[in-house]
Amino acid sequence: MPMNADDIIRLIKESLPDAKVDLKDLRGDGDHFQAHVESSAFAGKSRVQQHQMVYAALQGRVGGVLHALALTTAAPNT
Repeated sequence: MPMNADDIIRLIKESLPDAKVDLKDLRGDGDHFQAHVESSAFAGKSRVQQHQMVYAALQGRVGGVLHALALTTAAPNT
């Protein structure tokens, strides 16, 4: 069963309340998304750490219910 885009955004914002999330369903199937997440929580963190924070917010759904996520992250003004 595919994951709803609103649920993805909600989970990210629950963990990163100030996050700006730009989410696109790449195939229209609810399984393949592209996301850009910007949060002040990423300041001073490596890209790997930033991505780990987003994956943690999604609570193990990436690779399962959420089949594929092309992810970019940034701290504000970077």
